[in-house]
Amino acid sequence: MPQRRSGRPDRLAALAAGVAAAALIGFVLLPMLAIFLRVRPGILLAQLHSTVALDALRVSLKTSLVAVMLILLVGTPAAYVLATKRFRGEGAVLALLELPLVLPPAVAGLGLFAAFGRFGLLGGALRAVGVEIPFTQIAVVMALVFVASPFYVRQAVAAFAAVDPQLMGAARSLGAGAARTFFRVSIPVARAGLSAGAALAWARALGEFGATIMFAGSLEGRTQTLPLAIYGQFSGGDLRAALAIAALLVVVSAGLLVGVRLLLRPRRPEREESQWTRLSTSTSGTP
Repeated sequence: MPQRRSGRPDRLAALAAGVAAAALIGFVLLPMLAIFLRVRPGILLAQLHSTVALDALRVSLKTSLVAVMLILLVGTPAAYVLATKRFRGEGAVLALLELPLVLPPAVAGLGLFAAFGRFGLLGGALRAVGVEIPFTQIAVVMALVFVASPFYVRQAVAAFAAVDPQLMGAARSLGAGAARTFFRVSIPVARAGLSAGAALAWARALGEFGATIMFAGSLEGRTQTLPLAIYGQFSGGDLRAALAIAALLVVVSAGLLVGVRLLLRPRRPEREESQWTRLSTSTSGTP
């Protein structure tokens, strides 16, 4: 029997897929282009030199970098344990750590306020030692850590899980202890995934709005981050300033996205020396 021709249906399917892809790309790209096309570059640059924009940029960079450092400090060992150890309740712990991904940011901010606010669960104890957290940069950092940490932890768990167990076993056989194996084998091998997770967490922290305004407020020069400054300028009727700050965020976010893509590129095979050779060198010595 002659085979049924499938050229026309295939062409129609490819055309439909192309139209759908073009529509989606246009839908995503158009708002980004509109930000830069609505105001001339000279006006955008002038607005970016305003006190509001510079103060918001300073607060955003300071608080987001501190938040990412805290996430790395706490999230890296936690992700390593979740990726390499098996224990009862492991799935529940991982689900709890990922809960901020689906939790509305406003709810997260309200929860932080209810826990650490002046009359919150820990408010009395904090007041007793003279600590006031809400509406300070500490509150901004806490809000950023809460909403951004799952982006790093998820990526870090996947990166550590992808490490060849034979490498860690070989490190132990060469005399490396648990700490040396962690720092000299697991982290270097998982470095690309960890870096990508840190970049994603930083991008999420830079764009955070809901939890920050609920817990830290929007005090210019103190707790007003770039997203809060955009909202403040827009609600105040200064569309040009809002667009200028938005353009700055688009550029930073695009740069982070490109960095993540580069970090996640498949690595070329190493020609100079194998992982096993480096492993023997890096783990030599007393654990």
